[in-house]
Amino acid sequence: MHTPPYAEYTKLFDRTDWRGVGELMLASANKLAKAGADFLICPDNTIHEALPYIEQRLPLPWMHIAEVVAAEAAARGYKRLALTGTRWLVESGIYPEKLAARGLEFMRPDEDERGAMHHIIMDELTHGIFRPEAVTALHRIIGRMKAEGCDAVILGCTEIPLIMNDKNSPLPTLDSTRLLARAALSRATRMAAAGAKADR
Repeated sequence: MHTPPYAEYTKLFDRTDWRGVGELMLASANKLAKAGADFLICPDNTIHEALPYIEQRLPLPWMHIAEVVAAEAAARGYKRLALTGTRWLVESGIYPEKLAARGLEFMRPDEDERGAMHHIIMDELTHGIFRPEAVTALHRIIGRMKAEGCDAVILGCTEIPLIMNDKNSPLPTLDSTRLLARAALSRATRMAAAGAKADR
């Protein structure tokens, strides 16, 4: 595992410097490749906006978080997904492209909802602040998108599952972090099994 301080990323997010974000990602990827990794993942949804800038230079395959979530949504039979996350994430093309490839529709939060979610994530949850009002706000946002035809919600942020899950969400949740971790474990297990078989 390797990452620079998250503050280095958010500085670049604020400037929409995706090439700069990509260079940080690539530096980590190269270190992990030298350490013996077989493939790459990152639980942070937002940095995937920078992936196209470095894909051709990556030393290892990269498991894309939105592809994993889209595959799971399709497997569960969902059709129209509500998207939650930071403003950077919900305004990006990270999920729309991968969802469209699976024939899935999506809905973004509106402008006020994006601001509210961004504040909850960046000013509260990342600082260990968990308020009932934040749960209420996310419940209202997801409920509004449910009323407009969404049948599941993407928790497109590592921190949102700290306060929102299947027990309190108006919609079934697709926890991007957990789904990516499970997919990575499955892939690593298959690779290890294949390697063991080849060694016999």
